[in-house]
Amino acid sequence: MIRVLGIETSCDETAASVVTLDGGAPKILSDIVLSQIEEHAAFGGVVPEIAARAHVEALDGIIEAALADSGVDLADIDAIAATAGPGLVGGLIVGLMTAKAIAAAANKPLIAINHLEGHALTARLTDGLDFPYLLLLVSGGHTQIVAVRGVGDYQRWATTIDDALGEAFDKTAKMLGLPYPGGPNVEKAAASGDAARFAFPRPMKGSAQPDFSFSGLKTAVRQAATAIAPLSDLDVADICASFQAAVADALDDRVSRALARFRETFPDKQNPALVVAGGVAANRTIKTTLEALCEKAGFAFVAPPLKLCTDNAAMIAWAGIERLRAGTSGENAADFVPRSRWPLDSISAPMVGSGRRGAKA
Repeated sequence: MIRVLGIETSCDETAASVVTLDGGAPKILSDIVLSQIEEHAAFGGVVPEIAARAHVEALDGIIEAALADSGVDLADIDAIAATAGPGLVGGLIVGLMTAKAIAAAANKPLIAINHLEGHALTARLTDGLDFPYLLLLVSGGHTQIVAVRGVGDYQRWATTIDDALGEAFDKTAKMLGLPYPGGPNVEKAAASGDAARFAFPRPMKGSAQPDFSFSGLKTAVRQAATAIAPLSDLDVADICASFQAAVADALDDRVSRALARFRETFPDKQNPALVVAGGVAANRTIKTTLEALCEKAGFAFVAPPLKLCTDNAAMIAWAGIERLRAGTSGENAADFVPRSRWPLDSISAPMVGSGRRGAKA
């Protein structure tokens, strides 16, 4: 039996979880997540200093609650796993330093976890998926396609050359006067809109380059909104629906190329799967588009429960278990320094231009 306490503070959720593996299927014994949406709503996005202070105030209580809910004492925990990057460095410092203190006081191993690896391995926690599989990570900080070959063995096949998709949703919402967080509110407005009213571009569609781009689409939305201002509720709904349709078409094109590449790279893989993770995966239009694409290509479509797609500590605890089982718990975590940028695939070429290409990449 392996029991791991996970800690996650990379952005605007303070989270702790206890996950166990006892021979068969893993089990989440507790999963506590405290969102900071209300603290950041007035600013239309996450303010790093506010996030870090909120983590300091909440984390000890969140960890105590996770242990209490799990029914497991700290003495029975086998290791502490904490997000050490990528993310907002202030929050990372809070979580990792707390984990170091607990590990030292309780004489437990400490595992520094890459936040992206937590997302990459979640489908093995929820669905028992075998390696290899394809991961589409779409969130406020990431838009990446990754071939997940094994624990610690990842190949990034595509990323965004400018904005992450979740960031594009949030900025579109802000331009249209919709509340934060933008993604759910854009989707809500789009439900009553006409997706054919505005002919927004489908970024990178048809390009041999495998990457994503959303900055130009965001600019097109701003130009359309400015041209017909002041906006009525119907105008906002139509812009949101047209924006969402453009995003879905772009993803369909980009992901279809990745599915074909996966077939070529792993020709012996039976029942290949596409895993979709990140908060944007909750968008129904995007999910329906990807489900249809997978059915056409002969891939299983796997989307962990939404609570485990957004930032959470259960995925961090599970990544710690995976690392322990593989015997690759990484560097000496007691000396590990938080990293605001920490590519999941260290072989991939470094970022160019603005360097964003996935804000937390």
